[in-house]
Amino acid sequence: MNTKGREMNFEKALSELEQIVNRLEKGGLALNESLALFEKGIKLARFLRSELDKAEKKIEILIKDETGELKAREFEPEELEADLSQEEPEEESGEENQK
Repeated sequence: MNTKGREMNFEKALSELEQIVNRLEKGGLALNESLALFEKGIKLARFLRSELDKAEKKIEILIKDETGELKAREFEPEELEADLSQEEPEEESGEENQK
């Protein structure tokens, strides 16, 4: 998304959307100004959704299946926590088997 000749990134777009929401919630704006802000907010929200979709696809690509193969699947944060907690006991049990 290009705004006034400068490249938009996720953080800038989110900050700008928050400012628009705050201005609209305060009220006291002319109808035309409110509509213009609403339109800009919709464009920012679409840009943000697009960026989130891209990030989600990148995460899906990097998820590995049980055999270590890269496999696309939905990302569940709980799975990551479970995987991380399982790695520690496996390392310890591997050491015990060697003794």
